Amino acid sequence: MNQKQENTKLLPAQSKDVMMLTAFSKWAFETDAKVGGAENSGPPGYKSAQYYSRMNRAKYLYSFFSDGIIIGGAVLIPNGKPKGSEVEIARIFLNPEHFKKGYGIKLMQAAEALFPEAKTFVLDTPIWNVRTNSFYQKLGYTEYKRNAEFVFYRKDREN
Repeated sequence: MNQKQENTKLLPAQSKDVMMLTAFSKWAFETDAKVGGAENSGPPGYKSAQYYSRMNRAKYLYSFFSDGIIIGGAVLIPNGKPKGSEVEIARIFLNPEHFKKGYGIKLMQAAEALFPEAKTFVLDTPIWNVRTNSFYQKLGYTEYKRNAEFVFYRKDREN
């Protein structure tokens, strides 16, 4: 692990971050075309500054930093009863220049650490996306259901 990976932080996004996070999301999700996804496709709002502005106003948008520079982001939504007992990892993304360097793992670890009260983390990813399915499984997420398009994962925190 290189030194830069040790200096990572996941912090609530600021409105000045929205345009950069939107660009990183667009670039990241459009790389899915290289692993079986349709060209120029991604989750709803993946390239929309309006979507990310809305997530920021709701306090669900986070900026991921390495050595003080934004390299990615996440949309994290606390749910459940009591509120926050379950966290939906609605989206994570990195500037593709930082793919395959361990930052995705650091981003997920930081997302989980932000919610110490959470008992469960949930997310979904397209069935066809071998890259993300294996990534989430590697991090201890287990499939709990699927439909024609998506695999749904969860990770229960041991207490």
